[in-house]
Amino acid sequence: GATSKLTLVSAPAGFGKTTLLAEWLGAADADVPLGAWLSLDHSDNHPPSFWTYVIAALQTVAPGVGARALSLLESPQPAMIESVLASVLNELNGMSTDVVLVLDDYHVIDAHDIHTGMVFLLDHLPPQLHLVIGSRADPPLPLARLRARGELVEVRAADLRFTTDEAAAHLNEVMDLHLEFRDVAALEGRTEGWIAALQLAGLSMQGRQDTAVFVAGFAGDDRYIVDYLVEEVLQRQTEGIRRFLLQTSILDRLSGPLCDAVTGQNGGKATLEALDRANLFVVPLDDRRRWYRYHHLFADVLRTHLMAEQPEVITDLHGRASDWYEQNGERSEAIRHALAAEDFPRAADLIEQAVPDLRRRRQEATMLKWLAALPNDLLSVRPVLSAFFGGALLSTGQLEGVEARLQAAERWLEPPRAHASAPAMVVVNEEEFRRLPGSIAVWRAGLALVSDDLPNTRKYAQRALDLVPEDDLLGRGGAAGLLGLAAWASGDLEVALRTYAAGMADVLRAGHISDAITGAITQADIRIAQGRLREAMRMYEHALQLAAAQGEPAPRGTADLYVGLSELEREHGDLLAATQHLSTSTALGERTGFPPNASRWSVAMAAIRDAQGDPDGALDLLAEAERLYVSDFSPNVRPVSALKARVWVAHGRASEALVWARERGLSAEDELSYVREFEHITLARMLLVQRSGAAEKALGLLGRLLEAAETGGRMGSTIEILVLQARAQQVRGDIPAALVALERALTLAELEGYVRVFVDEGPPMAELLEAAAKRRIAPDYTRQLLTALGQGERKTPVKK
Repeated sequence: GATSKLTLVSAPAGFGKTTLLAEWLGAADADVPLGAWLSLDHSDNHPPSFWTYVIAALQTVAPGVGARALSLLESPQPAMIESVLASVLNELNGMSTDVVLVLDDYHVIDAHDIHTGMVFLLDHLPPQLHLVIGSRADPPLPLARLRARGELVEVRAADLRFTTDEAAAHLNEVMDLHLEFRDVAALEGRTEGWIAALQLAGLSMQGRQDTAVFVAGFAGDDRYIVDYLVEEVLQRQTEGIRRFLLQTSILDRLSGPLCDAVTGQNGGKATLEALDRANLFVVPLDDRRRWYRYHHLFADVLRTHLMAEQPEVITDLHGRASDWYEQNGERSEAIRHALAAEDFPRAADLIEQAVPDLRRRRQEATMLKWLAALPNDLLSVRPVLSAFFGGALLSTGQLEGVEARLQAAERWLEPPRAHASAPAMVVVNEEEFRRLPGSIAVWRAGLALVSDDLPNTRKYAQRALDLVPEDDLLGRGGAAGLLGLAAWASGDLEVALRTYAAGMADVLRAGHISDAITGAITQADIRIAQGRLREAMRMYEHALQLAAAQGEPAPRGTADLYVGLSELEREHGDLLAATQHLSTSTALGERTGFPPNASRWSVAMAAIRDAQGDPDGALDLLAEAERLYVSDFSPNVRPVSALKARVWVAHGRASEALVWARERGLSAEDELSYVREFEHITLARMLLVQRSGAAEKALGLLGRLLEAAETGGRMGSTIEILVLQARAQQVRGDIPAALVALERALTLAELEGYVRVFVDEGPPMAELLEAAAKRRIAPDYTRQLLTALGQGERKTPVKK
């Protein structure tokens, strides 16, 4: 249908779904759009690889589409799938031709994250793209909603069943069996038009004289039909073909050379081509017919037979597959088959060699899956694997198991124990073993930092710097970076910046460009906290030059730089430039790369919406930011919940802000700390709009906050606190005191070009600035701010 987004072909195994779709796409009809085809199997349940294959399929009909999305999927920090898809959808939206994307055998997908991505895809489908899903079961997608809107076309088993006439045509004309109509009708009835069963029955009857006897004896439910028929088909093959089918059934994909390696025979390529011609349930995976797979149902039955007849050879077959994949440079498939062969020492060797590469590409999830499959007694004698197990758990946020894994590795770093009966240590990757003491200390520092334990963060990061060899720039850079972040979390910004910048310089020298780019964002954040907006701007521009020097596609983190630039332009009062930077960030790959960025993008856009007088839009974006928030190693110094409370306070919804303050356990008498400074300033804003008398309470809190911020060199907070002191004195009716605080704020803010910190206060600030202008306080600056307030969307008539 022209308005439909999704065509669903849903029926049990063997109903000819794939055949139907292939014929429809292959029809040489001008009305049929370009078709991108993807046959799925169980190994596609890993979201990054699933979406990589989807994009590769689209590229067969739309070359060049999704290049940026692919680089996001390969980036060390896994991107939000929504960001990846938005990037592809934007590119497809620009196409003039229509494209059909066929996902066949979708029932093998059971990863919740993939279904979520598919819902996003359907919700944002451009008119040029039509989705077709072939599946044995209805997928967990919003089918009812699509049906109600007329956006779903459904083809079901009832539509696919062979009628008696179709069955007769297939069996007699295509398969050249001369069956009586009565026999065809009996077969059709027994199989309920199930095409695969009819096909199997036809194959079983070829060359038989007594077809009528066969039809009479043909009965049973689906599974038995299949087992019985496949057995019949298998018995009709030569012994060589039968052995080939059984032995290669352990493979997800088949190619001539791989089959030769597994069977120990030659001629695999010719055999696969012959099976393809004979319709023996092989599915070609590429146009050149180099790779195939078996029909899933057929493979299941073959494996059952293999298990029943020759269980003792299965391990050996997986072992040969593993060897072949290793020799052909496919280490991950080599590891998968080694694990299936339960050859754990070999799997462990391969994983240990793969570790540095997996780490560079940040594929910790894959590493965890493999390591979890290894027996503990084997891991316990392999310090490199134990330590990386801990590191991978840390990087995926599973903090409980980290320390035990690091300790298991550390045991081997002590002098060897005396008694001879102890098992021997196994090390394959000498280089990683040499670096282990430093690596373990870095991971411990990271664990302490995410657990808000700053003393131990410092202790272990310092230990790492003492232990990491001079030539391990990544290790040294990581340790220094963690020390810098600990200093930042404790409010010591100058030390934080110096230490962190030194660490990032090492990371950059180690060739980790993306980490250096995201490091620049952290450094700019520290500069902004210090009130040094112009210096922060220079840092962003320098990082953009570094990114540009890498060429296309832009390295991970580039999109995040534009979000930072947007926040600075907004503070400088240029909402247009701020919005354009966010668009650039989106265009670069819809909030690419660095996971915390998706949340930060929404926060930046919320601030712009609020400045444009759309508080509801701002709150929607902040809710989205909260949902997307990903903790990283930086302190969360501007929690999204506090930003929401600020919008409520500014728009007369103080009761909601009050609930927030209670939930966060905030009071004006709290002991102050840098990590809660933003929340306490927000609390002061809340007190200002409460009943009379609360202004006194606010002034008391603001006085303490001002002292702490000035001591810590946090000029950004200092300016805002002075603005609020001026507002509190204004509420009390003491205008001279208000102007004293305002004058200090203006003096500090003018050099750095702050605008919104004043303008966002609205009409009350306009009154104070008018009074300041009369007294010739910073005359040029106050005039600039009054102009901005006059143009501000939050305006009401200013009282003279």
